[in-house]
Amino acid sequence: MGADPTAIFVGLGMPADVTTDWLDALTDGFRDECALVGASVAGGDISRSDTVVLGVTALGDLGGRRPVTRSGALPGEVVAVAGRLGHAAAGLALLQAGRVGPDVVSGPSGPPEGVPRGGAEGRVVAGDGGIEELLSALVDAHRRPRPLYACGPGAARLGATAMLDVSDGLLQDLDHIAEASGVRIELDPGAFPVGPALAAAARALGADPLEWILTGGDDHAFAAVFPSDVRLPEPWLVIGRVTEGEGVHVAGRADAWGGWDHFRSSHD
Repeated sequence: MGADPTAIFVGLGMPADVTTDWLDALTDGFRDECALVGASVAGGDISRSDTVVLGVTALGDLGGRRPVTRSGALPGEVVAVAGRLGHAAAGLALLQAGRVGPDVVSGPSGPPEGVPRGGAEGRVVAGDGGIEELLSALVDAHRRPRPLYACGPGAARLGATAMLDVSDGLLQDLDHIAEASGVRIELDPGAFPVGPALAAAARALGADPLEWILTGGDDHAFAAVFPSDVRLPEPWLVIGRVTEGEGVHVAGRADAWGGWDHFRSSHD
């Protein structure tokens, strides 16, 4: 919502036989991540539990600004994202397929039958480095997301009218903005560059990288809506626009790829 992070409170339930090394590593992780934004662990609660249960409440300071919610988007505005998209989803796909290792470069040369290539075809960015290193980076992106925390309050200062983080897939999360704001969001599939890592994973798995970009959410990028006259600095990338209507459309059509639904056992 555009606040500067200040503190988190942690509720922790754990079995009695959890090792102190594990607990030290957990608390070190909280400390290190909070340090990235100048926040701290301000308190919480601990109890015994049969399984490890974590509940985290994050607090922030709006600095006198109004919170940026999902309901402020207006027709004529632009939609932009900040942060990587599709990397965590590609990393998960590699793990699920067991395609991590020297043989990962082998595989089909294109998407399987029935899977569209998407508008990103032909926009692969050339890069250096071995294939294994590129694919390992995708697996790391799945295992440890790296949100661009500063982009949240930064977007608020730029005048964002609606915003959220992409946790359940770009299409599904933008649909929350479209529904809350009573608007239609049009996405340009050609606006999404495909980096060398995504391109390599797509070749290895016979997949369409655009599907990962549109439906994978665990990178925790930011998606926001801005007035059309706002000059957006890097790393913001304009990917679409807001119009009259409802829903999220890709290249003029409502897309059925979906995203993550917490109350289903698998992706739509």
